[in-house]
Amino acid sequence: MLEGSILQKLEKAHRNTTRPLALGVYYKNTLVSLCHALEDHILSEDSSPLVITAFQQGKWYLQEAERYADMAQCSRQIVIMATPDTGFVEHPTSQLSNVDLVPLNPLDPVAQEWHLIILSAEYTAMVLCQELSESDYGADGRPCSDRERKFYGLWTFEPELVQETANLAIAHIQEYNPELAEKLINRQKNIHYSPVTPKHLSAVVSRVVDYLETGQNPQPLSTAPSQQALERNLVSNEIQAFLRMAQLIDMADVQNPMACAEVVALAEIMGQLLELPAWQIKRLRLAGFLHRIDPLQKAESLLTPGTSTRYQEQAPHCPLTCPLVPGAQVLRTMPRLQAIAQIITHQSEWWNGTGEPANLAGDEIPLESRILALVSDFQCRVNNIKSSPNTPQEIFTQALEACRQQQSTRFDPKLVDALALLVMGLQQGLDLPVISLKVSTGLWLLDSQWDKYQQTSTVQPH
Repeated sequence: MLEGSILQKLEKAHRNTTRPLALGVYYKNTLVSLCHALEDHILSEDSSPLVITAFQQGKWYLQEAERYADMAQCSRQIVIMATPDTGFVEHPTSQLSNVDLVPLNPLDPVAQEWHLIILSAEYTAMVLCQELSESDYGADGRPCSDRERKFYGLWTFEPELVQETANLAIAHIQEYNPELAEKLINRQKNIHYSPVTPKHLSAVVSRVVDYLETGQNPQPLSTAPSQQALERNLVSNEIQAFLRMAQLIDMADVQNPMACAEVVALAEIMGQLLELPAWQIKRLRLAGFLHRIDPLQKAESLLTPGTSTRYQEQAPHCPLTCPLVPGAQVLRTMPRLQAIAQIITHQSEWWNGTGEPANLAGDEIPLESRILALVSDFQCRVNNIKSSPNTPQEIFTQALEACRQQQSTRFDPKLVDALALLVMGLQQGLDLPVISLKVSTGLWLLDSQWDKYQQTSTVQPH
């Protein structure tokens, strides 16, 4: 990272802390899709955000200047940093009253960064990256294709991190324009942030996924492996969008902030006790991380307004029979997450057939859905009574007994028996291997064999 850059200052502030930054490498076409999604979301929301952005050169800003003119109509203030090129100052967008330009010195490390920082009362978002150096690219040097250029950094919806980065950006702007920096400080103080809720994030997450899904460019690449690498980068970031939302849902739940991580750990142990194959445990792990994103599932497709993002679940010779009411619909836009959508959709089914959305009964319910339903209920019960004066052993016993009372009605009796073995281990000192939610990459949760397994799996949705 370049010394004195905003990314370097942010990383340094979080180094050796309990919240280190999870940085990753992003191709340019991935960042274009991300930024266009976040920028276009401004046009659809009545949130009047403060927007701070940095382009490497004025020519890149000029390619987006018309878009920024539209954004200015919906924003309280837009600040654009870049090294000035011909037309940088003269473009009509630059003359708007709520658009300010900060011409960067070409030697300024921020001139090598790509920023988009959005601060509004309803949501926050940020892309913060800088291009790899010549040495980082290795022996092959910089790629010939513009799409294959790589950037190092992060993107996030996390309010505290976005606000911290905005403060660093404003401090940097102060070196060039103290009066503008003072105005931005006052603007930021006047933003009354609402608590993070899935409702505020659902539309923007849906838009990000839609844009990444269509982020391919017909421009030819140098090699087929390059094309594959670009596609994997897009898929990784689509998954990251969901993981980031799941992370914020947990963070916003002060009563149960470790729900996803603990459910994943419990589900993995259950999978091992049941001797499930590795690919199925991996699928169960991702479903566990995403099992709380229910509000996102009601979002419409944002690329084609008025149309649903619902994927029509079809197994061979097994047509859709259940109403696809709230259930992971946005996940269905990604072919590789359709199995995850199915698991999450049917976690509310009951063993006796009285659940939702399809009134499935017994083994008709996907096995992963049954596991997820049981361990998420158990985790919630343990969390609700953990502050009681009882010992941990007594708390585990109490939560298990509550699950046993719903054995053969809500829960699979065989799974309740497996949970009893797990609880016995916990009472004897078994450590729960809680896995942190990694959002710097999404492909760690996917497997190259998934497509094949999804076609051959004996678990059917209906």
